[in-house]
Amino acid sequence: MAAIGRFQKGDDIFYAKVVDGDLHRLRGDVFGAPSFAKRPMSFKGVKTLPPADPSKIVAIGLNYADHAREQGKALPEEPLFWFKAPSSLLADGGKIEIPFPHHRTDYEAELAIVIGRRARNIPPAAAARHIFGYTAAQDISDRTIQNSESQWARCKSFDTFTPLGPCVETQLDPHDLTIQLFQNGQLRQNSNTSQLLFNCFELVSFVSTHLTLLPGDVILTGTPSGVGPIQSDDRLEVRIQGLAPLVNTVK
Repeated sequence: MAAIGRFQKGDDIFYAKVVDGDLHRLRGDVFGAPSFAKRPMSFKGVKTLPPADPSKIVAIGLNYADHAREQGKALPEEPLFWFKAPSSLLADGGKIEIPFPHHRTDYEAELAIVIGRRARNIPPAAAARHIFGYTAAQDISDRTIQNSESQWARCKSFDTFTPLGPCVETQLDPHDLTIQLFQNGQLRQNSNTSQLLFNCFELVSFVSTHLTLLPGDVILTGTPSGVGPIQSDDRLEVRIQGLAPLVNTVK
């Protein structure tokens, strides 16, 4: 497998492998040993969905030292995590909706982990066997609410606040990837996953010691410095090395 997406045509929701812009529909369990149709299907009438359908989204905070500094926060001694509502997911090409225009609402580019096998109490050395792949994401944040509360679920769980996609790349080393965000063509965030305080394998291990991760669950690994406000008509593009870009607009 390589780039795997999730799509809809009419009432039919399905996974497919994306090869040179063509869709090869999956047969069987996407997290098992699926096969793929040799003949590509037409994109006509096909809608792109978020590439995962998680039971939970686990968000990691302050996982880049430069972002912790710009937020005026101390570096965590162990991963800091909370939950985002799965209803906040938004597909590539979708519109981010700002619920309170008078609030400050920020972009945050992130590498996302998609779990492929049930994981509970696993060591970092075994984490790769439980990871299905990686995709681009954003953790959109209402800073006005965030700065007024001690927990961050509400400020980050509004509908459309978790853009994800467009596809899950199943053959990727996550440890040395450039990660960038462009706002209306201007580079705003520019870092590398080698700067993560806790790498992807350590995060999967740590989270699995506190709760059971299920196939399709998503872990957002944190954002680097350079976060900033969004406004209506913005075009936001997340570019992560080895992944298709994630592009969304704002209304």
